[in-house]
Amino acid sequence: MCGDATIHHALGDKIAAEIASYQKVTESPFGPDDEIGMLNLLDDVASDELLRRVVGVPYDLSVDYFIGMPSWQAFGDPAFQIWMTHTPKGNVVDDVIGVGEAQNSLVGYSSDSISMYTHTGTHVDALNHFGYNHRIWNNFSQDEHLGSRYWTKGGADKHPPIISRGVLIDVAAFEGVDVLPPSHIITASLLERTLAHQGVDLRPGDIPMIRTGRMRLWPDSESYIVDEPGIDRDGAVFLAKKGAAMIGADNAAIEVRPSSNPDNFHDVHSYLLAEAGIPLLEIADLEALSADQVFEFAFIGAALKIRGATGSPIRPLALRLG
Repeated sequence: MCGDATIHHALGDKIAAEIASYQKVTESPFGPDDEIGMLNLLDDVASDELLRRVVGVPYDLSVDYFIGMPSWQAFGDPAFQIWMTHTPKGNVVDDVIGVGEAQNSLVGYSSDSISMYTHTGTHVDALNHFGYNHRIWNNFSQDEHLGSRYWTKGGADKHPPIISRGVLIDVAAFEGVDVLPPSHIITASLLERTLAHQGVDLRPGDIPMIRTGRMRLWPDSESYIVDEPGIDRDGAVFLAKKGAAMIGADNAAIEVRPSSNPDNFHDVHSYLLAEAGIPLLEIADLEALSADQVFEFAFIGAALKIRGATGSPIRPLALRLG
């Protein structure tokens, strides 16, 4: 308890979870214009010191994007698609560029387009993704800040590049299994015991990454997406009050599915985003970190600057510390 008290004293009232009210959006302790929540806890000096300790090659925590990949389609959102917009032979046949057969035969031009739900693959959830009663983090309202195309507040484009200490919480390994059972609840107690077993603590500004082992089922959509193990609200509160800047996991929803709260289908999402001001990182590949027992690392990642987006692909890297 002494450590928690010291953290709270050092940060004053900057950890939003300490001032949050149940199922109500929190007004940011960083001021009325804040759109990034606990990412404000990132520390440039601490990041510089962290990078000085980096050794070895990075671990890539992202997954590939491909047709047929597991994606969240339960609510009608589109699957990932990719298609060619130009092919070398097609250019010769169509001459859409208008340069003639000789140039089209000489220059082999290929290009493509993609279509996808912004919460596909390894991605972040921005603070405008979930809220309460038509309001999102920091009391931004639908009436004032939601246009025809996107929210003008709290989007993924507002996220800074992230360099911070990452902490692997390898719950599956602690429980002695390759993959946690379907709908297995990761409680605050289980998180705490896992961290103690690993000999690692959490500090304000950290990026905790929870391993359920679910990536062992990738890319089987039927096994990976359905009835996921994950944290419940109490587990989320534990991480939030430790001062997490962002929370990641190797499953698709961070939280246990179905929801452990019969009155809220995304109990943890709405708590972390709207009450605690903590962005999420989902579908991270944590298998190599687990195999090498890398519990502490330098986390580096940046969302795409898609204006107003509720989510964005991210390619996070983990670098071992010496």
